[in-house]
Amino acid sequence: MNKTDLVKAIADGAGLSQADAKKALDATLDAITTSLKKQDKVVLVGFGTFDVAVRQARQGVNPSNGTKIQIPEKKVVKFKAGAALNDVVK
Repeated sequence: MNKTDLVKAIADGAGLSQADAKKALDATLDAITTSLKKQDKVVLVGFGTFDVAVRQARQGVNPSNGTKIQIPEKKVVKFKAGAALNDVVK
């Protein structure tokens, strides 16, 4: 499913026009993004949790020539599915 398919599904499920559904989806994604930029956790009960984690710096290997390289610390977004979502995909 891509964004266009999701907008259509939201519009059908909520009885909205596709334009209104797109605005609602965009607003939701913007709110989640803004919260994650502020290092806030986003909890959607039953669906899941978005959180920012720090991946520590580590040493890696360049696969093309085998030399060791230093991989810097990096912030990444993590998602943990909620119980209700896990039950759906079982």
